[in-house]
Amino acid sequence: MKIKIFKLLFLFAVLTGLTQNLQSQIIWDDKIEGDYFRHVLEKHKELVSIPNLPESDENMMKNVEWVSKEFKDLNYEVKVLESSTLPILFLEKNYDSKNKTVLYYFHLDGQPVNPDNWNQKNPFEPVLKQKNEDGSFTEISWDKINGKIDDDWRVFGRAAADDKAPIIMFLAALNLLEKNNLEPEFNVKVVIDLQEEYNSDAFLSTLDKYKNIYASDYMIIMDGPAHTTNKPTLTFGCRGVATCTITTFGSKLPQHSGHYGNYVANPVFGLSRILSTIKDENGKVLIKGYYDGIEISPEVAAILNAVPDEKSSIDSELMIAEAESVGNNYQESLQYPSFNVRQIGTSWNGDKPKTVIPEYAIANIDVRLVKETDGQKQLDKIQAHLVGLGYHVIDRDPTDEERLKFPKLVKFIGTPSVNAFRTEIDSDFGNKLRAALTKTFNEEPVIIRTMGGTVPIIDAIQALDVPAIIVPMVNMDNNQHNPNENIRIGNIREGIKICLSLFQTEL
Repeated sequence: MKIKIFKLLFLFAVLTGLTQNLQSQIIWDDKIEGDYFRHVLEKHKELVSIPNLPESDENMMKNVEWVSKEFKDLNYEVKVLESSTLPILFLEKNYDSKNKTVLYYFHLDGQPVNPDNWNQKNPFEPVLKQKNEDGSFTEISWDKINGKIDDDWRVFGRAAADDKAPIIMFLAALNLLEKNNLEPEFNVKVVIDLQEEYNSDAFLSTLDKYKNIYASDYMIIMDGPAHTTNKPTLTFGCRGVATCTITTFGSKLPQHSGHYGNYVANPVFGLSRILSTIKDENGKVLIKGYYDGIEISPEVAAILNAVPDEKSSIDSELMIAEAESVGNNYQESLQYPSFNVRQIGTSWNGDKPKTVIPEYAIANIDVRLVKETDGQKQLDKIQAHLVGLGYHVIDRDPTDEERLKFPKLVKFIGTPSVNAFRTEIDSDFGNKLRAALTKTFNEEPVIIRTMGGTVPIIDAIQALDVPAIIVPMVNMDNNQHNPNENIRIGNIREGIKICLSLFQTEL
């Protein structure tokens, strides 16, 4: 019954005002063409040409100046807010005091670059390329955009996709509204972070001081790639992360394996025995209560199964013969907390192997969290598991007395980091965005309940206590954070339509 009611409510939301929105779609398809779209691509090229590595305050402020001018031309109020490091760019326009307010989040900084690894002279001199039959790309002249524009052409350059393309899409949509004497159906606030790639420390440091300025009814995060199908995508949450280390000990100093092999226990084997008790062969965590509180209801399962993932393609791309079976499919696997060994080491760190029994062995662990799991509680469960194995658990290096007294000795240090966030898909906010995109594109967007990664601004979402949805718009294969980052031109066009669709949604 609950599923039927939900479907009826969603169908009603889609049908309401359908004719008006279809007319709007025809208008926008016609407008995002020709000279206007060429102008958008030129603006994108301008912005990508400004280096955006946060170690240069001067360059970052050039980015701020460029973006500020574009918003000022749209009669937005521009504020540069002080933070613990680089400032936060804040932009605002109150269209109608009776309407709701949406806070948009973007970032202007990019990942470090090594020009030697790029297939162009300078990562901050964007180039236009077309795709060859073998999957490679060939540079073409920018003059090509004066003719018929191929949506599969790509612009290569640092931050071409992450996250300057969404800023350009957003500005282009606002410009089109203004040119057609229209305006958003809600008031708009925009936060542009200058250090997102460096954990958003600047933005997070401002939350208490500027909480009233950031106050809004809803939050939309415009960052990250859309689904691999390139269909419009709404992401309703992302996993959090906690980290810990597990260290086992041998003798106080490394020992010669010839003199003491078979006498002094190698801590690597103790560590491996611990790790073997934590996950089974299918990848499921065996720690007591690790999955407590997580239930995949029929409604949730239907949402996860509707995501157009192709298991064979995923496995082929990853080059794996078999996936773990924590969930029934890729999306379901992301609904559970993980336990990942990200690095294993010993006290010997030389370039070549050495015939020693190491003093200690250490495993660095990351735990991806979901909405139902708290970081500190998951770490407590891991520690309780170690105690249950008969280990004496400490949070520092052992004393000589402890080394002599406890044959099973382990050091455990945990850091809760940040919990997950998730906005309910069938919330009023979620239903309205979903219905808007369905009307605009004549098919439902891809709905991602929880994405696998962790975004730095989760703390901000939780501190501002606001429903948040991620609207990713760039192509999945954009080489984010890597050399040869790129944006598919068709994604810029579709991204403008997505922004327009959202702007015309009455919240």
